Amino acid sequence: MKVTYNWLKDFVDIRISPRELADKLTMAGLEVAASEAKKGDFIFEIEVTSNRPDCLSVVGIAREVAAITGKKLKIATSCKLQATRKNLQPVACGLQPFSIKIEDNNDCPLYIARIIKDVKVGPSPDWLKERLELIGCRSVNSVVDITNYILFSWGEPLHAFDLDKLQSREIIVRRAQKGEKIITIDGEQRILTPDILVIADKEKPIAIAGIMGGEDTEVTENTKNILLEAAVFNSLIIRRERQRLGLQSESAYRFERGIDLGIVNKASFEAAKLIQGVAGGKPVIVKHSGSLSIKRQSIKLELSNVEKLLGVDIGRDKIKRILNNLGLKTKTKSRNDFKFEVPSHRADVSSEIDLIEEIARISGYENIPKSSPAVSPQVGIAQMRDMVSLTKNILVGLGLNEVITYSFVDKELLKAFGIQCASDTIEIANPLNREQRILRPNLIPSLASCISYNLNQKQEYINIFEIAKVFSPSSQQENENLALGIAICGVKSLLLEQGLIKDAAGFLHLKGILEVLFKRLGISDYSFTMDDTRGMAVSINREKIGLINRLGRESLDHLDIKNKDVFVLELSLDRLLAFANLRRQFKGLPKYPGISRDISVVLKEDIAIDAILKAMRDKGLELLKEVEVVDYYKGKQIPSGFRGLTISCLYRSDERTLTEAEVNPVHALVCRVLIDRFRAQIR
Repeated sequence: MKVTYNWLKDFVDIRISPRELADKLTMAGLEVAASEAKKGDFIFEIEVTSNRPDCLSVVGIAREVAAITGKKLKIATSCKLQATRKNLQPVACGLQPFSIKIEDNNDCPLYIARIIKDVKVGPSPDWLKERLELIGCRSVNSVVDITNYILFSWGEPLHAFDLDKLQSREIIVRRAQKGEKIITIDGEQRILTPDILVIADKEKPIAIAGIMGGEDTEVTENTKNILLEAAVFNSLIIRRERQRLGLQSESAYRFERGIDLGIVNKASFEAAKLIQGVAGGKPVIVKHSGSLSIKRQSIKLELSNVEKLLGVDIGRDKIKRILNNLGLKTKTKSRNDFKFEVPSHRADVSSEIDLIEEIARISGYENIPKSSPAVSPQVGIAQMRDMVSLTKNILVGLGLNEVITYSFVDKELLKAFGIQCASDTIEIANPLNREQRILRPNLIPSLASCISYNLNQKQEYINIFEIAKVFSPSSQQENENLALGIAICGVKSLLLEQGLIKDAAGFLHLKGILEVLFKRLGISDYSFTMDDTRGMAVSINREKIGLINRLGRESLDHLDIKNKDVFVLELSLDRLLAFANLRRQFKGLPKYPGISRDISVVLKEDIAIDAILKAMRDKGLELLKEVEVVDYYKGKQIPSGFRGLTISCLYRSDERTLTEAEVNPVHALVCRVLIDRFRAQIR
């Protein structure tokens, strides 16, 4: 949008320099992309965002300037005419009756036609020609230039027809008929379709509505009587027909973004006034068809919210002045709030936060002091969505990939996983297709399908997880529960110092992932229990919350997974997070070094490692700070039914550096408990 400094001064008393004004407009959100001094004036090229069609006019930008500079908006015309509404009223004339017909009010809610008789069309006066040419608009003749001048001034596109070239005294706003043709004023013939809205007389189209007029009815120097059109057209129709025809015009640019409904009649009147002053003529008929119902929305503004959001006290008087200068009228006011009526030109303002944004940009973002927000230390995370987000971040950090699958699954898929659809599931009454008939009771079938898909894409190692709702029927209502599912498959290749290591997915991978997750979430009392028929049960505080399993052959065959094992985990995330404890307590680093001792033992396979480590901690008293299994092995030297373990023990005191004489007796007790309680052989 181009506008000149002097043109703006017609509507607002500007006392600052063009350069300073350009800076203020940019800081207020109307970026001045370019500026140029020319012919004693100053031209601004302003980038107008799509939500501000009101600024596609000089009046709209002048309104912004008035608010920025604290001046009042004034309504004046550049040619300083003395014409009044009284001498612009229609007068008696011998013209035949004239009518307007709108076939669909959704296409054209309002059409205003003014007939002006005995005009003298000629070159435009110098002031008008120069003003248009400064913003890049070519001068045509006085009447056409006036319609362009009003378009740029007020933002309402107008069009003037040569009345004597119309084939009837009736304007029809309708959709084009298939195959109809029109030669537009650019000299191009356009073939029309029923999607295109046209202005027509009884015989043919005379204009493409909202975009471009026809050559047959354009105003020339021989024109004596004109029909001045001002209308409101459906913005969606204008956008589509412009794209279909490959046309662009200043009118279409405004119509497709939405014009100010409250300015249509005003713009028509101002154009008629200018035509009378520049080209003479008498207004003889003003016809309206359709109507506009402009609803004035009122928005309440709490003054305390302004300071709360902006971090600065603007002041109630300044707030009122800013919004009033932008055209918002004060409806009511009290000590703590205002209520403002939104004008028709600000369709983008619909809530209190929009008012606060207007206050911020006009008062100046640069005037808001920089300050760090006050942050209260908070260790815990209370809201469920934050806990879910934390869980996802932990799993992603462990190398898993999140997937999102449909909540609806196929009945046949569930049967392959041993789920009885009749009793264990909820069926959709009107499914989109047969593959989406059942609300999934668990996540495993969906994750297994993802594994199958990725194997078909030649992926060697797949590790995925999903957090989503699962559904189960009950006697009274359906239950929705949040679940966590993990699935792994394949062999992961690791390049280590020892060479290329092939690490095949298994139960221990899922167990390790859960152990890290539990630790990060502050859960300590957990256990894993092997079940030969169902896999490995996962419990917290002796409450079972999930299961780790290997998919059976029937499930793998259904998904066409061959020569691969798929390990899956599903647990109730609702129950898991109920046990989470995110409170953190600072603990200083050890002041004194520790002494590490390793124990290599051979013991039976059926002895739980958790029980071994717990017994060792109990015997180690306060000196045994850490105990963990660092190696596991089986081989020829290990009898059948036994396994070899290497257990690392770290001894340390918080008060002094330990000596061998202090560590040896405690370490002997730890070794003795392995021999006496678990019948271990120390190697």
